[in-house]
Amino acid sequence: MNNFGRNLALWVIIIVLLLLLFNVFQPGSAQHASQQLAYSDFVSDVNSGHVRSVVVQDHTITGTLTDGTSFDTYAPQDATLIPRLTEKGVEVVAKPIDSDTNPFLRYLINYAPLLLMVGAWIFIMRQMQSGSGRAMGFGKSRARMLTEKQGRVTFDDVAGIDEAKGELQEIVDFLRDPQKFTRLGGKIPKGVLLVGPPGTGKTLLARAIAGEANVPFFTISGSDFVEMFVGVGASRVRDMFEQGKKAAPCIIFIDEIDAVGRHRGAGLGGGNDEREQTLNQMLVEMDGFDSNEGVILIAATNRPDVLDPALLRPGRFDRQVVVPNPDVAGREKILRVHMRKVPLASDVDPKVIARGTPGFSGADLANLVNEAALMAARLGKRTVAMLEFENAKDKVMMGAERRSLVMTDDEKKMTAYHEGGHALVGILTPGSDPVHKATIIPRGRALGMVMSLPEKDRYSESRSWCIGKLTLAMGGRAAEEIIFGPDNVSTGASGDIKMATDVARRMVTEWGMSDKLGMVAYGGNGQEVFLGHSVTQNKNVSEETAREIDNEVRKLIDAAYLRARTLLLEHIDQLHRLGEALLEYETLTGEEIRQVLRGEKITRVVVDDPMPENRRPSVPPSAPTGTLPAPTNGPDVGPAPQPG
Repeated sequence: MNNFGRNLALWVIIIVLLLLLFNVFQPGSAQHASQQLAYSDFVSDVNSGHVRSVVVQDHTITGTLTDGTSFDTYAPQDATLIPRLTEKGVEVVAKPIDSDTNPFLRYLINYAPLLLMVGAWIFIMRQMQSGSGRAMGFGKSRARMLTEKQGRVTFDDVAGIDEAKGELQEIVDFLRDPQKFTRLGGKIPKGVLLVGPPGTGKTLLARAIAGEANVPFFTISGSDFVEMFVGVGASRVRDMFEQGKKAAPCIIFIDEIDAVGRHRGAGLGGGNDEREQTLNQMLVEMDGFDSNEGVILIAATNRPDVLDPALLRPGRFDRQVVVPNPDVAGREKILRVHMRKVPLASDVDPKVIARGTPGFSGADLANLVNEAALMAARLGKRTVAMLEFENAKDKVMMGAERRSLVMTDDEKKMTAYHEGGHALVGILTPGSDPVHKATIIPRGRALGMVMSLPEKDRYSESRSWCIGKLTLAMGGRAAEEIIFGPDNVSTGASGDIKMATDVARRMVTEWGMSDKLGMVAYGGNGQEVFLGHSVTQNKNVSEETAREIDNEVRKLIDAAYLRARTLLLEHIDQLHRLGEALLEYETLTGEEIRQVLRGEKITRVVVDDPMPENRRPSVPPSAPTGTLPAPTNGPDVGPAPQPG
């Protein structure tokens, strides 16, 4: 029986006992039933001498007649009553108003304030001694122990990050068989820091360690330490490690540790920083005078650059395990894990989906499978086909279709030629990623989009690729100017211009791709403000150098625009064919774009499915999608800039 059931049973027993006591002490409970007399009848009996004795209590009169019958009556204010009773020889007994009150109730009323104060004090003391979820439990740790009821996770449920699993397997082996390592003088790492982008599976890895090692696993968030009261954070850290020592060997997992482990000394005010006190206590607990043998601390963050150096030194977090976005083989494994519970059609190939999703994290792939399953369920299908996965990629990367958005014919034509310019330049530019899809269907905040799909995972970018990216970005505005004239260009190129400017500036200031400025890193530390490294911005370039940087950026963008315009003018007939095809079909795959450029007719195969004809949606067929993020401003653009 849980605590709630025991408390409920106790209160039921107490209430039953109180009711029994009340009945026992109830006045008149043991007396015989008495006769109710009207006051006039009572006066007649007195006058006739039929009343033997009476008991007067305020206006209530009880008594006994000469024949032994008991009676009671209610008397009004009558000054002649007592003299008449005395005259007739009736025995008169007078009692105060509360003389027959229940003794138990009298005691209860007298001692009720004292009982209430004692009960309140006991309640407060119990609350102070209980967990952090109760009142006054501010200093208690909010770490929760993960149990089997919350689902056991093992390394079989983690895919695509084999290197990280291999490093963490040692932690599991040590918890299972410590003698294997200690017999040669080895010591298990006191702490492991999981570092990686959001959604790569850091928290899932920590849960898998607990499931594999079969030891107590405490989990807490970095934001659970510091609250409004001074000293709460340090107290919770102490309590957390005390819980860990009692349950050793065990694992303590702190998610998003950057919330409490940031650089010290970054505050702008001169007052006390409660977060720093919490961090200091954590440093002492992890590697201070008192050892914490058997307590392994695992933390996760996607911002290792903001953590305090004292937290990262050996002896505290001995290892930093990088959990990156998966490669194509890892993506295939992750997809197979998430597809276990999804009924798949025969045409679904995880390898093809994995090749078409470079840059996706584990969370992105899980969302992709879920969106595909929801689409198939919405259409009433029994299985999830490849078409649903392709459409799900469209939705995940570009947003849901906004077919309710009504564009004029002129706007639609402008968008078609804008996207056609991007697609044509992307195909004709050496070093550019192959064009995978073009659409003029509004999605998200974009009126149209061209997606370029890398042929394989890219971990670094060449100068020719960057130049091709700039040229592709300029293709939309160049097409608008050629077809509609300089005075009729639209704002649809705003996203292209921002992306191209960012790539060009990074080429000049970070990647050393400027012939004039050379291989020198230009820039300040503006990104580090309020992150612990600095509280001021430093400008480490002169005015003349800054002017040269702007000139080099402008030169790169102007050259890219000139290349795009030249290519479009040389292939103006293909641009017209592509624009007209987009107006007719709205969405074209990469192969269909190449068919249009070769002057061939587009042929589309209707995909059959077991769905009843009357439930099939009336929407144009959709082609497989690309994978790179779409810009958020204006009708279109090519892929978003890759990290350098």
